[in-house]
Amino acid sequence: MHKKIILVANTSWYLFNFRFNLMLHLQSLGYEVIAVAPLDAYSSRFAAQGISFKAMSMDNKGTNPLKDSLLILRFTRLFLSLKPACILSYTPKCNIYSSLAAGFLSIPIINNVSGLGTAFIKENLVTKIVKWLYVVSLKKSAKIFFQNNDDLSLFVDKGLVKVELTALLPGSGVDVQRFTPLNNSLSGNKFVFLLVARMLKDKGVVEFVNATRLLKAQYPHIECQLLGFLDAKNPTAITSEEMQAWVDEGVVNYLGVTDNVVDFLRLADCVVLPSYYREGVPRSLLEAASVAKPIITTDAVGCREVVDEGINGFLCEPRSMDDLKVKMEKMLLLPEAERLQMGLKGREKMLKQFDEKIVIKRYVEAIKRVVV
Repeated sequence: MHKKIILVANTSWYLFNFRFNLMLHLQSLGYEVIAVAPLDAYSSRFAAQGISFKAMSMDNKGTNPLKDSLLILRFTRLFLSLKPACILSYTPKCNIYSSLAAGFLSIPIINNVSGLGTAFIKENLVTKIVKWLYVVSLKKSAKIFFQNNDDLSLFVDKGLVKVELTALLPGSGVDVQRFTPLNNSLSGNKFVFLLVARMLKDKGVVEFVNATRLLKAQYPHIECQLLGFLDAKNPTAITSEEMQAWVDEGVVNYLGVTDNVVDFLRLADCVVLPSYYREGVPRSLLEAASVAKPIITTDAVGCREVVDEGINGFLCEPRSMDDLKVKMEKMLLLPEAERLQMGLKGREKMLKQFDEKIVIKRYVEAIKRVVV
């Protein structure tokens, strides 16, 4: 009988887009792999590869610990029925509540802290509760992976985790075989800046739009594109009305959502993410660098890991529309040969440091240590 490994996250979209290759690799090693997440449009996609899916309802945007505590019961019931040999947990809410259930049942759990998000931007009561929940829930973890050194240091320094349980991963890694560069130069009449993210203010979307407005007045041939979910449930979400106003003004093109982000990345001249969200390491930046696109992002936690200043892109100050505009103009005015060289340096960096195979290898090693 195959040993079961459960992967838990707050959306099926996340597991399918960020962890599918890990699932397939674990399956190839003889494990029975089960995906656990709320139902969404991606939940049905696992079955084609023989991966079971179990729906787990949760309020992704809620911050009420009493309401969320019911998740412990739901996870406990599920884990009792499935009897997994190991659980891999992702996203904050799952890291807390699935870990409490796994600890109660003495099932090995490996956590991945992929950024701290909105709760850690401001120090308030919610932050204090979240920190306490992390202390309690991660006590019995077999391994806690972090995606950047800032988050790892914060958790260790605040006493949220024991340092000996922690390890650093190169983000969630990138599939360098899928995200490959186009061989031809674009050299069209327009210059395309592309931002790929959930449409949240914390991702620097407003700064990008404002910087674009100023740049377009000087350089009418630039095109600035936004690609990603309009998420009305998040308190910092851009509304569809705001987005439509920008589109009507002619300042940006909103591309909606896609399963083929690689096609849009390849058609851009530069990828921009002025985020001040507590990122792990943004997957969109890894994918952009892997297709040999130069990057502009903030000198902020998680983002700075992807850019070597002046080598494969530029770093700008968080929340500064003025500095973002300066860096976008600097990129725009670079000779094409230099810009293409920047992109190739980014691709090189991905191959050496951020290949998804590195992440998968580390997971396999961690699982083998705890699954007996």
